[in-house]
Amino acid sequence: MILVDAGPLIAIMSTNDQHHVACTTALKRINRPMGTVWPVLSEAIHLLSGVPKAQDAIWEMLLENAVQLLPLGLSDVPRIRELMHKYSDQPMDLADASLVRVAERENLRHFFTVDRNDFSIYRLHGRVRPVIIP
Repeated sequence: MILVDAGPLIAIMSTNDQHHVACTTALKRINRPMGTVWPVLSEAIHLLSGVPKAQDAIWEMLLENAVQLLPLGLSDVPRIRELMHKYSDQPMDLADASLVRVAERENLRHFFTVDRNDFSIYRLHGRVRPVIIP
């Protein structure tokens, strides 16, 4: 599974986004299931607040299972909090920390993100470098 960050969701829906071409091209090449978490969806929907059609398209991706919604529970909170403290100099936001936590929990390494600067610094389990798409 590939974990999807807010940036590609926004870029795919916005033809004038600087990452639109790279993200739509990468999306065509992805042949594995994609997943995300509520904090990522919240960020993407918020940033697309002036574009209701784009927001609806993201909801449709979920409903059509193009992107699976992965669970976060109370047991994930300590690690999310720890990650946000560890990377506070970035600073790591809740969406990124949640994706990294799910990656660690589910033994995943691949992230579909335009946030290359931050994700190239993050380490899964403190040592494993994420694979960044595109």
